[in-house]
This record gives sequence, structure tokens and C-alpha cells, in this order.
Amino acid sequence: MKIAVIGGTGLIGSQVVENLNAAGHRAVPHSLSTGVDVVAGEGVDRAVQGAEVVVNLTNSPTFDDASPAFFQASMDNLLAAARQAGTEHFVILSIVGVDRVPELDYYRAKLLQEELLRRGPVPYSIVRATQFMEFMEAAMSWTADGDSVRLPATPIQPIAARDVAAAVADVAVGAPLNGIRNIGGPDVFPLDELGRLTLSRKGDGRTVVTDPTAGMFAAVKGDVLTDKEAHLAPTRYTDWLA
Repeated sequence: MKIAVIGGTGLIGSQVVENLNAAGHRAVPHSLSTGVDVVAGEGVDRAVQGAEVVVNLTNSPTFDDASPAFFQASMDNLLAAARQAGTEHFVILSIVGVDRVPELDYYRAKLLQEELLRRGPVPYSIVRATQFMEFMEAAMSWTADGDSVRLPATPIQPIAARDVAAAVADVAVGAPLNGIRNIGGPDVFPLDELGRLTLSRKGDGRTVVTDPTAGMFAAVKGDVLTDKEAHLAPTRYTDWLA
């Protein structure tokens, strides 16, 4: 199959391309660096031409109230091009619980992306993943202050990027779900406990202070970012740290 991977040079996209090509498909990565601007629409028609499947892994450059405009423009352009090209399957990557955290601008933006795909002209699949293990350092940096890091006890089910890429590639070569597949890591941790584990394994002497008001995940109520019924990935966080 010929598969256009939009955002194919990023953390997930590059691994999706590698996995698909290793399986004998022809996956072509596209991004700003290859001349494809999904917001302006430049290079989009060329990128999807002849592709049986389009995998859209592009992401908003910000997590604030500017993010809905990014997803509106990018999906409008990509879906129009995919329809014109006769694409048979359109895949996006979203977030477990994205429809249950209306307080976050970025989550509302990702939900908009899902809705645009559902209403669009191309058979589709949505892969919703739990939080990436690779983002833990960033999550701690948001609330780091001297010798301490403040984190809420929000339940998190971390998944390795390589497992996300494998799941996306698997969905891309299958029949369109016209629905959602949830994927998650094998274990659930309170975010503050995950922070302590991370710092300890890295030999970082900073202290984690449990603070229910700290950082982006403070807006999350309950365990909505976890799903024990999801397709569980094999990589455990402790093994990934090692």
C-alpha cells in the first residue's frame, strides 16, 4: 500500500514510517521540512496524491486557545485533498479521555479534530492513546521550582512512543474502523508518584510535592485519562526508564 504519513518526521510519525516500510508498504513522510504546510494548504495535494491511506500525525504548535484554529485549517485542507485523491482510509492519533476534559483548550481542539474527521468524506480510524512516557520530563518542567517539582495525583497510564507508533501502523493497514481504538500502557500511576519514580531512577535529588493545583493535569478530574479496557501495550514504565 502507498501511505502518506503527514507529520511523518516527528516522534511518532518517523517510527510509523519505519514500521510500515519494514512491513513492505510504501510509507512516505511529509512535514514542513518536506514542503507540506497543512495550515496554508501548500503541498497537501501533492502529498496525498496516489495514497490509499493518509495518516495525519501533525500537531498544533501550541496547547492554548490557538490550537483549534490549527486543527480546523489542517483537517479542512487534508480532508479535501484526500477526497479529491480518492483516499480510502484516513487515520489520526488522539488522546484517551479527550472528550472528558473540557477545561483544557488543547483537548477541546483535539476533539474538534475528531469531529471533523467523523463528518468528513473519507472512511476513517481514530487511535486514542494515553500519555506518552516521553512527555514525563516536560510535565515535570512545567512546575519545577528550584529543588522541588509540584505535581497533582492525577492517574496516568503511560505508554511508550514506540508502542503508539506500532498501534497506529497496525490500524493504518487494516480496514477503516469508522470509530475509535483506545491504546494505553500496562500500568496506572498517580502523576506525583510517577514523578518520584522518574527522579529516583535518574538520580535526580529534587523532591516531588503533591499539589492538586499544579500544571496542566490539575484540570483533570478523576481517572478519565486512563482506560483499563484499552488495548494494552507491552512496555512498562520502569523498563522504559532503564
